[in-house]
Amino acid sequence: MSDTTMATHGHAGHHHAGRPHMDERPHAAGAIAFLVALAGGLAYAAYSIATDISTVGEHNLAIGALVLLGIALLIALGFEFVNGFHDTANAVATVIYTHSLPPLVAVVWSGTFNFLGVLTSTGAVAYAVVTLLPVELILQASSGAGYAMIFALLLAAIIWNLGTWAMGLPNSSSHALIGSIMGVGVANQLLAPAGMATSGVDWNQAIGVLRALLFSPVLGFVLAFVLLLLMKFFIRSKKLYTAPEGRQPPPAPIRFLLVLTCTGVSFFHGSNDGQKGMGLIMLILIGAAPTAYALNRAMPESTTPAFLQTTAAAQAVFQAHAPNVAPMPVEQARIVVGSALKTRAVAAPEVFGALSVLTGDIARQVRTYGSISMIGAAATPNVRNDMYLASDAVRLLGSSPDGFSPADMGALKSFRTALDEGTRYIPNWVKFSVALALGLGTMVGWKRIVVTVGEKIGKTHLTYGQGAAAEIVAMGTIGLADAYGLPVSTTHVLSSGVAGTMAANGSGLQWSTVRNLAMAWVLTLPAAMVIAGALFVILRQVF
Repeated sequence: MSDTTMATHGHAGHHHAGRPHMDERPHAAGAIAFLVALAGGLAYAAYSIATDISTVGEHNLAIGALVLLGIALLIALGFEFVNGFHDTANAVATVIYTHSLPPLVAVVWSGTFNFLGVLTSTGAVAYAVVTLLPVELILQASSGAGYAMIFALLLAAIIWNLGTWAMGLPNSSSHALIGSIMGVGVANQLLAPAGMATSGVDWNQAIGVLRALLFSPVLGFVLAFVLLLLMKFFIRSKKLYTAPEGRQPPPAPIRFLLVLTCTGVSFFHGSNDGQKGMGLIMLILIGAAPTAYALNRAMPESTTPAFLQTTAAAQAVFQAHAPNVAPMPVEQARIVVGSALKTRAVAAPEVFGALSVLTGDIARQVRTYGSISMIGAAATPNVRNDMYLASDAVRLLGSSPDGFSPADMGALKSFRTALDEGTRYIPNWVKFSVALALGLGTMVGWKRIVVTVGEKIGKTHLTYGQGAAAEIVAMGTIGLADAYGLPVSTTHVLSSGVAGTMAANGSGLQWSTVRNLAMAWVLTLPAAMVIAGALFVILRQVF
């Protein structure tokens, strides 16, 4: 529905009486600053890559590999840029429609706190997303299949995000990315030669992530509905629950609350959503320049004794659970563990025997070189893959497998933490680049989604109380999801929260918009899967 059509809509009077002025163009100086920041960020990323590669002495990267690296990084940062202007409109819709902040100020403010959210993120969500990918594609990130995977899933998510944005539909970038990953996993399985074991989608892991994504709109609606009713009961201020008159800002306390919650949603959106691109960027870097990025070169040498002690304890646990398994070469151990990960059947004596061999070899390599950061170029890919295989096997074992004592599981948990510190890390320049892409993206193209959230969900103008209730719920939900390393949808929580407040306020819902939102919500997963799967099949031929 266009803005013109809205003017003839039965309830348009409610919207347009105090409709914010969103057609103001940014000052030329602002546009120049935007372009300078964009160019500066790309230059900083290029300089950091060159420095990292030079530091480890990896000077013979082929031109083709460098070009692929550059294109893949631009696409990954492009995904975060699109994520910024698609998702973050949800954070600013309430402050714009309650006149708490002018539109341009609101998007710059939100972009700044998205930027800060990414910079302070932990990286837990980044690798929660990566573990959904087929294990052999993660281990062979530098292969043609690895590049096809990265390009396919990022392009699919961008295509779906741009399509829903063009229609003004708030849609989850997280949802689109997870669907793309699942599409690549299914396509990878279908392309495998007959009789050859391969991994597709880790459905157990996928269901856990999808549960967080699918539960978020229900949670947003119910919590915002209940919160607004509680506010009405305890805070009996009529002004809080009536539509703004004209374009006057709300009273100072209400305005402070609305700006605070917008700030919180923006910060936690950056912290949660910004990480999803980070894990994929790390796979790109590992594929193109494994010597520089496969292992965490920033780990100090002083951590080596503790790492070796943890590794020895884990090796003893694996050996104790493989009593009659004959010793095997390292190459065979990799095949055994890799095959077990593909079928998700790691709780077997032969696998524990293989894990004992891999664990011992990891310790030998670290002891030989003196620390993880000093491991040589030739050994780096194998050590990284062995560490990834061992960590993923411990993850799949679960928290209390049969026959393992609490002490055994304590030793394995410490071992997995130590392995992840060596392989699952995010360099500061990657955080900065993603933060800049997401922050700058927030300042572009926000109007379409803002109009949908502010005008087309409910039949009346958004009140101060409704804006506050929806934002408080969104901020709390995303913050908790971030603390637990779960990807969650800002879009789902916020737009369903606005719908919940409209229902609680008796305002009524515009069911045509609600149906469109529900349709986008239902179709995102299968559509992203189909687009990503088709792109993966095509790109496998290209690479």
